[in-house]
Amino acid sequence: MDIIEKICENNSKKILKAFQINKVSEAHFASSTGYGYGNIGRKIINNVFAQSFGAESAIVSSNFVSGTHAIATAIFAVLRPKDAILFITGKPYDTLEQVINGKNCCSLGDFNINYQICDFLNDNIEFFLKNLPKVVYLQRSMGYTLRKSLKIYEIECLIKKIRKISPKSIILVDNCYGEFVQEQEPTEVGADLIVGSLIKNPGAGIAPSGGYIAGKKELVDLCEQRFLAPGLKNTGASYFNRELLMGLFYAPLAVREALKTAVFASKLFEQAGFEVFPKFHEERADIITAINLKSEENLRIFCKCIQNNSPIDSFLIPEPWEMPGYDYKIIMASGGFISGSSIELSADAPLKEPYTLWFQGGTNFYLAKYTLINALNLILKK
Repeated sequence: MDIIEKICENNSKKILKAFQINKVSEAHFASSTGYGYGNIGRKIINNVFAQSFGAESAIVSSNFVSGTHAIATAIFAVLRPKDAILFITGKPYDTLEQVINGKNCCSLGDFNINYQICDFLNDNIEFFLKNLPKVVYLQRSMGYTLRKSLKIYEIECLIKKIRKISPKSIILVDNCYGEFVQEQEPTEVGADLIVGSLIKNPGAGIAPSGGYIAGKKELVDLCEQRFLAPGLKNTGASYFNRELLMGLFYAPLAVREALKTAVFASKLFEQAGFEVFPKFHEERADIITAINLKSEENLRIFCKCIQNNSPIDSFLIPEPWEMPGYDYKIIMASGGFISGSSIELSADAPLKEPYTLWFQGGTNFYLAKYTLINALNLILKK
């Protein structure tokens, strides 16, 4: 826990410095309408996020509907027909399936953009890199797999290896769930672009929606024009400037609570005989804990307990459903103030063997601790 506190302290100082250098003031909180011309807050938000991530530039907007939206924007901004993208950390998160090879839906395949998938842990990545892909894609968190999430020094080692073989490749990192878990971000160790969601770590449960793309200026400029339209840089109405800045400011504290919750969950369920990833004593690279609950009934009990111990919608019972972007039913519990927020206490799982649940968030460690104990007791009583 001392390590978690130290990381929180250092990231808090870094973000405070970004606010001070950019002279954030009350005037930057004002919203705008229409085309958003003259919105002085938008530029400040972009600059503060960029500096907090150790990047040259950033585009931050509440109009990104999800992390997947921001990732797709970045991918399509830098790739052209007949280019190639290499997914180097195995099969990417399920919601990118249609982005990659969907039919007649403006996917990469529809634009004749080639892709390959390899796993740097098991495959000879040198073989794949010799094809000189335009983009090399790294997913920082485990997603719906049980591989270990990537720590910053591991990302740095991978980037160095990529640069030796394919020096011109654009290295893009899906940074979801990993922001401020460690003292550096991928852009500080050589990544060209990082992408994430504001209803995860960097929004702290305060930002009501949105996402970000940060990295090298010329690439972020392309992303902005893909997100808007060619020639429409520095435009767009802005509604939540205060919340976006406040969320970033409090993000290290929210991440600290989520990490303490994750460590506690790992220890509690491992002691009860369940398999957990990662173990409680292992270094963390994101806020996610995977728990193999062994049965569909246990998944339902756990998710019901999360929902019933939430401040919002505590009276609801989670039911599996065909969630957009997935090929199987998902059960999800999330009683946060922001719909779908996974920095607030939440859990989700595909309804299939081995019935592994992905647990994340918890902006209040003490309430999360209480909820986890209740969930385990109910499962054991069953």
